[in-house]
Amino acid sequence: MKKVFLTSLAALCLFVAEAQLKTPAPSPTQTIKQDFGLGTVELSYSRPAMKGRKVFGDLVPFGNVWRTGANSATTLTFSDEVTIGGKKIPAGKYGLLSIPDKTSWTLIISKQLDVTSPAAYKQESDVVRVVVNTMKTDTKMESFTMQFANLKPTSCELHIMWENTAVSLPISTDVEAKVMAQIDQLMNKDTRPYFNAAMYYMDNGKDLNQALTWFDKAVELNPSAFWIHHQRANCLAKLGKKAEAKAAAEKSKELAAAAKNGDYVTLNEKLLAELNK
Repeated sequence: MKKVFLTSLAALCLFVAEAQLKTPAPSPTQTIKQDFGLGTVELSYSRPAMKGRKVFGDLVPFGNVWRTGANSATTLTFSDEVTIGGKKIPAGKYGLLSIPDKTSWTLIISKQLDVTSPAAYKQESDVVRVVVNTMKTDTKMESFTMQFANLKPTSCELHIMWENTAVSLPISTDVEAKVMAQIDQLMNKDTRPYFNAAMYYMDNGKDLNQALTWFDKAVELNPSAFWIHHQRANCLAKLGKKAEAKAAAEKSKELAAAAKNGDYVTLNEKLLAELNK
């Protein structure tokens, strides 16, 4: 009886030891959090590898709903409202599904967060569907890869790549109303964001004369800030005021040299070269 007990105990210990064994995941999970607009977008997905297999049309059949990854469902989380496929999508967490085909994919943003097989998919939970063309890549992508690319203040693209195939999902967000409301509100306070407001106006094609007024105010508050003088010079250049732009660039260069900031010395030298053409 004692021998049977000891044998059982040894077997149990061996089972526990094996159960605690940790090995690399065959399809590791990746989570990407990207600043976008005035908020963030977060992607969570698993990354299977080719391992010598043919992927699209075989491992991933054409015409079927795919979880767009492996293991758990793939999700996208938006902290602010975004627009995809012409439809506004409220902030929240969504499933990302796809239907790959030879020349195009249907990308689906879904309310479902648990789709891991075609049988679990419910089309009535679709938030939006977008059909995008496939692109052939020059080199093979061994591991399934997604990334945010072509980031701009109000738009970006989600790139999806595996084997020799890539597709791109455009995403946009409207920050104009929010930023303008902030500017209107903050300009009525004691501490006013003159520099940031001026930069927003200059970078987004708004009233350059108003931007220059704010740059002037920012210089008054911080006369040794070489970066403010440099952007003021850029604004003057855009307004066609070359002589004033040169003077502002020279001042910025002088202040940057005193602060031992070689980057801004170089930026001002490049701007002066453009103004002297």
